[in-house]
Amino acid sequence: MTTDELPPRESMEFDVVIVGAGPSGLAAAIRLKQINPELSVVIVEKGSEVGAHILSGAVIDPASLDKLIPDWREDPDCPLKTQVKDDHFYWMTQSAAIRLPNFIMPPLMNNHHCYIGSLGMVCRWLATKAEALGVEIYPGFAATEVIYGENGEVRGIATGDMGVGRNGEHKDSYTRGMELLGKYTLFAEGARGSLTKQLIKKFGLDANSEPGKFGIGLKEVWQIDPAKHKKGLIQHSFGWPLGMSTGGGSFLYHYDDDLIAVGFVVHLNYTDPYLSPFEEFQRFKTHPKVAPLFEGAKRLAYGSRAITEGGYQSVPRLTFKGGALIGCAGGFVNVPRIKGVHNAMGTGMQGAECIAAALAAGRANDELVEYENGWRDSAVGRDLFKVRNVKPLWSRFGTVLGVGLGGFDMWMNSLFGFSLFGTLGHGKHDRETLVPAKDSKRIAAPKFDGKTTFDRLSSVFLSNTNHEEDQPIHLKVADLDLQKRSELEVFAGPSNRYCPAGVYEWVEEGGGSKFVINAQNCVHCKTCDIKDPNGNITWVPPEGGGGPNYQAM
Repeated sequence: MTTDELPPRESMEFDVVIVGAGPSGLAAAIRLKQINPELSVVIVEKGSEVGAHILSGAVIDPASLDKLIPDWREDPDCPLKTQVKDDHFYWMTQSAAIRLPNFIMPPLMNNHHCYIGSLGMVCRWLATKAEALGVEIYPGFAATEVIYGENGEVRGIATGDMGVGRNGEHKDSYTRGMELLGKYTLFAEGARGSLTKQLIKKFGLDANSEPGKFGIGLKEVWQIDPAKHKKGLIQHSFGWPLGMSTGGGSFLYHYDDDLIAVGFVVHLNYTDPYLSPFEEFQRFKTHPKVAPLFEGAKRLAYGSRAITEGGYQSVPRLTFKGGALIGCAGGFVNVPRIKGVHNAMGTGMQGAECIAAALAAGRANDELVEYENGWRDSAVGRDLFKVRNVKPLWSRFGTVLGVGLGGFDMWMNSLFGFSLFGTLGHGKHDRETLVPAKDSKRIAAPKFDGKTTFDRLSSVFLSNTNHEEDQPIHLKVADLDLQKRSELEVFAGPSNRYCPAGVYEWVEEGGGSKFVINAQNCVHCKTCDIKDPNGNITWVPPEGGGGPNYQAM
């Protein structure tokens, strides 16, 4: 059936349409209704419920939350209960953990005013605040298309059709998607959003910015022996098990009732095609400094997500006719602090305030230049500007020298307000950094004991990932021949290793190699969309409600 033969979509009109019920989208919606309760605001969310696709460390700087909901600490329903009490930094070798004195850390790395918790639970709580103000939230509906007006302006979005079979046929349950139209549309899709990618390309939003940079974050939640739990302790490390030329590190947070969040981040500009971030995460948990925590403990949850790491110089132009990018769709994570929630909420609030002013002036579907022109001078811009050279220094000089130079640069920015390095560039896209397999050595995989370390499939089980089996594969390979010629024959099939969910396999079939995509395993981390060496894999949303169903990540 052609597009012209499809039944027409129903449409609904709003003042503001928001794509994504993460911290930026929810903060924007709440701020809009705080300014003008009469505004009609809708949020469309691809997860089965608010929070289902939310994953973060998360140590949260409350700076933006304090502005949005000043009395949140007095709200008994707010899930942020644990304030940071102790902050440890370690340099790891295979057998030792060398603690770095806190006094040598730049002041902006201090976390004692921050809170530990589940960002998914925070988003669920924020959703109740938004709905109480009259915001409409539609979970389980994936925004799959941008709707444009006659003059090329963004008019809103369309949600995906439901009930489409694997080969594109319409099942008995087929339902056409809906159009949600607004005077302005905010895109709060998070890192590597599918519509955000299209908007950046269509409007050339990245013409004057550095390439976007990303990391992959893997996280587990454990309930541990109360005798070993130190509520309010956070621990970060770098070094082993990663090599000196591979950026990344770990986090370990004690919070709530005997819970710890343990995670591992690998910068996706790594060069070794044999590297597996998932396996390095499992290996990390065997370190003598951290392994005792898992004795007699129970693993409760697992998940993975791409992280924006480009920072200040990689933020694209945020505005275009009819809409804007907010939160991690624009890329506002402070990489050395491993924090982005405060900036995501901050940009959501800034976007909302600019929209409210524009609507009050009778404007609609034009460009919110005030937002684009103002963010660099805001708290968000100042936060990112101070750390703008940390990621480039790590990438250029490796872990030891790069981390040292990054710390020095942060001290210079904190004490004197300038950097001896100016503003460094990032260089290549992450997909361009792998070296051929012939120039690398295979990395021995760790043995999974099922107690502290686990395989991918048992981990994906804990993510509660589910997709309607009879639907089109949402991981689009543009050229299967190129995938074999390059991804397999040159780089030894790194998709099998960079994917944290066992989605991709190269299997022998009929005397040749076949690329198998186990799309039902996908946890929507979007690493494949970033790291495939030819940019040959594109992640698009599956049927709404599919994917992980994180409960407290």
